[in-house]
Amino acid sequence: MIKLIGTGVWVLAITLAAVYFSLKMASAPKVDTEAAAREAAMEFVSGYTTTLPVIGEDGVNGYLLTKLAYKANKELAAKQVVPLPQMITDELYTLLVGKKMIDVTATGNFDLEAFRGVVKEGLNRRFGAEVIAEVYVEQIDYITTASVEDPAPKKGVTLLKGEVPEVKPAEKSGGH
Repeated sequence: MIKLIGTGVWVLAITLAAVYFSLKMASAPKVDTEAAAREAAMEFVSGYTTTLPVIGEDGVNGYLLTKLAYKANKELAAKQVVPLPQMITDELYTLLVGKKMIDVTATGNFDLEAFRGVVKEGLNRRFGAEVIAEVYVEQIDYITTASVEDPAPKKGVTLLKGEVPEVKPAEKSGGH
C-alpha cells in the first residue's frame, strides 16, 4: 500500500514539475509589429458589380459581369482625387474591354492569379502609388447577347466564383 501511495506522489511530483518548467520556459508569442501596422493601415473596399461589353468583329457578343473587392491602403486611398470605386470601375473597363484580358471563348485558360496581378498592377499604376494591396474576385460571369435578347430567361455562364474574406463592421469603408 505504501509503495502505491509513494508511486502516486512520485508521478504527481514529476507531472507538476514538468508543467511548471514548460510554463516557465515557454516564451510569449512574437508579435510582428510591422505586419500588424501594415494590416491596420489597410481598409476593405467592396467593389461594385460591373457589366462590361464583350466586343467581337460583329458587334457586342455578350456581357462580362464582374464583382471584385480590394484591400487598400487607407491613407493613400484618402489622398486620391477621384473616389476609389469610380477609379476602379474605369480601370476595369480599360483592362477588360480595352486590353481584352479575358477571352470568354477559352474559359478553361483563365489564369486567376495573373488576372488579380494585372488588375492590382494597373490600379496602382493609375493611382501612382501602392494603394491596392490585394484583389479579391467574388464572381465573374458571362452572358451572351442572345440570352439577354431572348424573352425566356437563361442562366449565364459563371467563369469564376471566388471567396472574399468576411469584413467586420469596423473594417467596412464608410462611403464605398
